[in-house]
This record gives sequence, structure tokens and C-alpha cells, in this order.
Amino acid sequence: MSATPTSAPAQQPTGGIQASPHTVRVRFAPSPTGFQHIGGYRTALFDWLLARHARGTFLLRIEDTDIARTVPGAVEAIIEGFQWLGLDWDEGPLIGGPFGPYFQTQRRDIYRAMSNQLITGGHAYQCFCTADRLKQVRDEQQARGEPPRYDRLCRRINSEERARRVADGEPYVVRFAVPTEGATLVDDALRGAIRFENANLDDAVLLKSNAYPTYHLANVVDDHLMRITHVIRAEEWIPSAPLHVLTYAALDWAPPVFVHVPDVLGPDGRKLSKRHGAVPLLEYRDRGYLPEAVLNYMALLGWSFDDKADVLSRDQLIASFSLERVGTAGARYDPGRLLWFNGVYIRQLSPADLADRTLPFLERPQDQGGLPDSVSRPLDRAYAERVVGLERERMKTLADAAEMTEFFFTEALEYDPALLIAKGMDRERTLDGLRRADKLLRASRRWVAGNIEPKLRELVAELGLKPVQLFTSLRVAVTGRTVSPPLFDTMEVLGRQRSLNRLARALVLLAEK
Repeated sequence: MSATPTSAPAQQPTGGIQASPHTVRVRFAPSPTGFQHIGGYRTALFDWLLARHARGTFLLRIEDTDIARTVPGAVEAIIEGFQWLGLDWDEGPLIGGPFGPYFQTQRRDIYRAMSNQLITGGHAYQCFCTADRLKQVRDEQQARGEPPRYDRLCRRINSEERARRVADGEPYVVRFAVPTEGATLVDDALRGAIRFENANLDDAVLLKSNAYPTYHLANVVDDHLMRITHVIRAEEWIPSAPLHVLTYAALDWAPPVFVHVPDVLGPDGRKLSKRHGAVPLLEYRDRGYLPEAVLNYMALLGWSFDDKADVLSRDQLIASFSLERVGTAGARYDPGRLLWFNGVYIRQLSPADLADRTLPFLERPQDQGGLPDSVSRPLDRAYAERVVGLERERMKTLADAAEMTEFFFTEALEYDPALLIAKGMDRERTLDGLRRADKLLRASRRWVAGNIEPKLRELVAELGLKPVQLFTSLRVAVTGRTVSPPLFDTMEVLGRQRSLNRLARALVLLAEK
């Protein structure tokens, strides 16, 4: 689709949202003024999916011209987030490409040249107004109930005075000279034609007094020179889109397809942001989320495959992605839903893969959520695989594993002996049951679940008990907990000696009670 400026009454635009499969070029262009959260990466994911679906090009560009607000480490975190999610880029930092540099601070000469071209063509002008004057203008406008915008004082300066002030070295910014009549149409792939009255638009700053561009100039210049075909960005940029359309026209360039995707909202319906519940993406990694789960969940924030399918692999997402199925309503972030996705993906992992991913969480220091510091590191890889395999059905994040599996790695268990007495039992009957279980288990030659379970079930019948009455006592004795993985599998993994030692200690605790 096209986006069309006009000084006459706006006309309906023409075009379609699909490009030739081999011509799609999209970009994600974050600013390192903070750490990207799930909303930003969701937009990047739509870019990436469109490129991969169309066998096109995905470009990563760093818009780092806001020097004062740049956060140390933010660029590295952006790249690390992409790498964690497995979103590769075809051009950009680390790998380069034919349209670099891909950091805007390295492209200042290009922006200055384009700014001068706009000035020469009468589409932009130097503004010498000080910050104090601009504040005064805004305050007066607000006092009158008017929307704050530049009053175009410097636009009325004659060419001789303008040239003299520039030659004298007076500081200035460059502003776009927005047409004062007519309307500008922004043709959005999701929303159709959006009409803006030019009289309501501001003469926005294109180049700051330090010669760094604003987003309004840099994104237009870079998207054109980098041959971007689709600009996918958040809907918050819709009010700025007519300025961009006018800038394309002033430079005699064809605009790309604009796709303003819906905001990601917080649980209460407000836009998700750093000040409103959003956390940096890499915190999900540190909390034990799987990248494939986060990727799947993000894809469904504003896009749908159908009204039934939720769990979709990366390949399924690539094969089925299209702009037609991107909605316009805000997509609500639901942390509980993301947690559910993570549990689903954990249960799909093989025991070996689950162990590889979980070991770093188990081996963290205790004060960072790992196993007690008394547990020696590194852990035995084969034993850890058997342990986490038992907990896979209950795990929601990889970070859950340390607390869930602690009793597999520690020697002494701390618990209230009263937990050994199951509902409907008393101390004497519990002692009798555990003593007979202890005797039976010590006589068992094969310490495997398939051999232990039938013997203990026979004992339950002999004692006239319900299975839960004896097995609850055994569970507490060997794990220190009332909830654990399947009892007999747990005993098998714990091993004969550790299980029998714990059972013997439980008998002592119960006898002393």
C-alpha cells in the first residue's frame, strides 16, 4: 500500500499489503535508551516472521542518536536478547551488510546532507529559538487550551537574515516545513487510509543543534537507503506517520508499507512499559523461561493462527505468518498465560535436554536461587538428569528445579515429625507400618520402582490400610515433604542407602515424638 501527502482534499490510496516473496526487507530499530521488554521484541518478532515467511531480509539497526539517554550495556542486551530468542538477522551489528553502518551515530554525515537537501528544496528551515522561548510559547498555548506546537516564528525569517545568523554561528535546529493547508493520508496495511489535516501538524525538529538527527529524519533516510519495504512499528507512531510521509515526498522517495501493530497492554489494560510492569526480556531467561516458549507466546500478542491452536513451533509460525492475521486491538500481556506456555514447553523437552538447561539453575549459589551451598558442584550430570526427569511434569520454570529437587541432593532432611502421621492414623500404627516397610525394603534385592511398589502394596493390604496412609508416611520419611514426584520412582533415584537411612531416621523421630 502507499502513503500519500496531498495539499488538496485527501484521495483514497491504492496498492496491496503483499510484496513479491523475494523483495521483502524489514528492520527492527531499537533505541538503547533502556532495556527492551517483551513488547519491543514482539514487534521485532513480527518483522522477523514476515522476512522468514517471504524469504526476505531481516535487518537490525541501532538508533543510538539520543546520546544523553543512552544506557550503558543496552546495545549488548538488545543483541543478547535476539540471540537468546534465536532471532537471527541478515544485516546489522556484528555481521555488517551492504547498507551500513547500522549504528545511526555513524551515519551523521548522511543525515546532515539530507537535512541540507530539504532546506535547499524549501521543505525545511533553521530554527534559532531558545529553550526558554519554546517553553514560554508552550505555556501560553496551554493556558489558552491549545495543543502545544511550534509557532513557526523562524519559518517567517527572510533568507538574508537566516543566512547571516547561520554564518554567525548562532545555534539552530532544523525543522520540517509542514504544509499549512490540505491533508496527508497515511496508508496503513492494517487500518487502511488515515487522514491528517496538515493545519494540525507540527513543524517537527529533524536535526538537533548538536547535529544529531531526530527519529523523524533518521528513520526515513535509513529506511529508504536500506531499501526497507515494510515498516512494522508500534501504533504509538501513528501520529508521527504523516510527517514521515511528507518527508518521503519532499525527498521524492516512495514510502514503504506502513504497519502499525497494536500495543502490548499490561494486565490492567494500560500500555506495557518499563514504568508499568514490564521487565527486560533477559529477566525471563534468568527466571528460567525457555526461549521457544517466550517466542510462541509473543507471536500470539496481536496475531493469531486460528481460534484453536496455541502451541506453535518456530517453523509453524514462519510458515503461517501473514499481516492479514495481525489485529488492531491492544494485545493484553498475561503473565499466567506465559507461565502456562513455559510449562508446556518444559514437558516437551527430553530428559537430557531438560537436564542441560536446568543444571545452571541448580548450580547457582544458594542466595541466587540454587541448591544449598553445602551441595558440592559440579553436580553429577547423569544423576541430575534422572532427578529433573521426575520433576518435569510439575515444573513451570527451570528456576523451580532447585527448590523442588533439593531433597535429592542434601543428606539431612528437616521436617516436622507430625507430618509422618497420615490422616486417619496415629503414632503407633504409623510406627508399625514404617518398621515393617523398613524390614521389607532392606530385604529387597532389586532397588527399582517396579520391584519396590508391588511389595509395599502387598504390605498395605496386610496392614489393612489405605495406600495413602502408608505411602504418605514413606513419602515424608524419604523426601521430608508431603508432595513429591511419584514415590517409588523417587526412592529408586534416591538409591537404596539414602532411602533406608532416611527411613531409619524417621523411625527415630517418630519414636521420640
